[in-house]
Amino acid sequence: MSVLLDRYAFNRRRLLKTFGAAAVTAMSIPLAGNQAFAQAVFVQYPFQLGVASGDPWPDGFVIWTRLAPEPFEIGYGMPTAPVEVSWEVAADRGFKTVVAKGTAVAMPELGHAVHVEVAGLEPGRDHWYRFTAGKERSLVGRARTAPAAGAAVDRVRFAVAGCQHYEAGYYTAYRKLAQDNPDFVFCYGDYIYEGRGARVSNSAEGPRENVRQHFGGEIYSLDDYRRRYAQYKMDADLQAAHAAAPWFVVWDDHETDNNWVSDLDQDGTDPKVFNLRRQAAAQAYYEHMPLRMSAFPVGTSIQIYRRAAYGRLLELNLLDTRQFRTDQPCGDRFAACNELDRADAEMMGLRQEKWLTEGLTASKATWNVLAQQVMMMDLDRDPGPGVLANPDSWAGYRTPRERLLKTLRDRKIANPVVLTGDEHQNFAGELQLDGAHPAARPIATEFVVTSISSGGDGVDQTAEFVKIQASNPQLKFNNSQRGYAICDVTPERWVTEFKVLDAITRRDGALTTRKTLAIEAGDPRLVEA
Repeated sequence: MSVLLDRYAFNRRRLLKTFGAAAVTAMSIPLAGNQAFAQAVFVQYPFQLGVASGDPWPDGFVIWTRLAPEPFEIGYGMPTAPVEVSWEVAADRGFKTVVAKGTAVAMPELGHAVHVEVAGLEPGRDHWYRFTAGKERSLVGRARTAPAAGAAVDRVRFAVAGCQHYEAGYYTAYRKLAQDNPDFVFCYGDYIYEGRGARVSNSAEGPRENVRQHFGGEIYSLDDYRRRYAQYKMDADLQAAHAAAPWFVVWDDHETDNNWVSDLDQDGTDPKVFNLRRQAAAQAYYEHMPLRMSAFPVGTSIQIYRRAAYGRLLELNLLDTRQFRTDQPCGDRFAACNELDRADAEMMGLRQEKWLTEGLTASKATWNVLAQQVMMMDLDRDPGPGVLANPDSWAGYRTPRERLLKTLRDRKIANPVVLTGDEHQNFAGELQLDGAHPAARPIATEFVVTSISSGGDGVDQTAEFVKIQASNPQLKFNNSQRGYAICDVTPERWVTEFKVLDAITRRDGALTTRKTLAIEAGDPRLVEA
């Protein structure tokens, strides 16, 4: 780090231009290599993008912020030089008992983002954190450490959310989620959408004016991605959800490009060229998420799959179903084709699959969670005599799907639960090797959680899915409104509450609990709670 720091010194002219007259004080802080950083006075508030925490462990978590006084400007209102940022973690909201503090360096190479891995804290308790840059202080966030390793845990209550297309609606669901005060949030992906700004979009009812609009065109460069993340993160409701609890994040497709896999995009771009876009997307994702240094991107590669435990109660396996996947079958169109049974098809890649199998086999947790992106149920999307599969879901990858389900079944993995997003609808179902011919005992249970905003207001259930549900015995619940889910887990029972809003195209949408379903430990069948 010191070698990198020694490459820089504050340029006085740049600071004066960026932060205004009288912005540079005589106060300086000695750092490695006898380098000193001037302390700036910001013309605009530097913490425009809020704060966040993530990846909680028993002794700590990551805390995140990014300095961006002018988020949409070239250079986002910062000098091309490192800036020192102070941080504090306290045992109380008023910061009377500070339990950890220090300084970090916001580097221009990372968009002046800050990732601090806080350690040495007490397990299983709330903490509060904040940042200071110059004389400016961030908002306060709440984080919660995981329980001690191997501890008996009576209960964990967490939220599941994602798919938050900015143009499609307001983030009212995130404000409500923050008020639910979860222990943590699992974000399954599609944190941003990559398309150009549009005033009007198509809907089943015809052209519809978007409630708000993306800044700029489709995103390709690092600066493009930074501006898009900034636009999303400036939303106060999303900031509230980040400040309310630590997040476990994984990505899906729209953080890079719709339906991308490996080095392939939907437009047939030369993989060498597409990899340039992937590299920008991976860096921007890391810059804006509360991820540990282990996820630091190297070229196009970023380490997203990982594992976290909540005592002996729950083990969370966070998966990546984009970087290592083979191309979608059937031309990436809903269909039934011979490619669905490709023997060499991969969803996670063999290395990740081996890591998952070994972890599940060794787990001593009561509940083993696969926290991932796309539906694992082999849902037949044709309610008639034909068969239609979604090729971008696990139904398009029958060989690796069968391997995974047989691993869960044959190794007798305790209480496997799959958490999913992507579909912009709520689903709850039981996983079978063949959903059309279900066995008496399911292998696992899947909860697919709807979008925060993608898809607009929605309806309780579409006429199409009334028929699809009737023709798929493994599917127990479907709903097409926006919202999130709360999972309330004890050693005896897993309860999922599907929370939905009556509207997200206006700010006063009302939240209700649409359905509550449960799984008893030792029995993967879904029951009414």
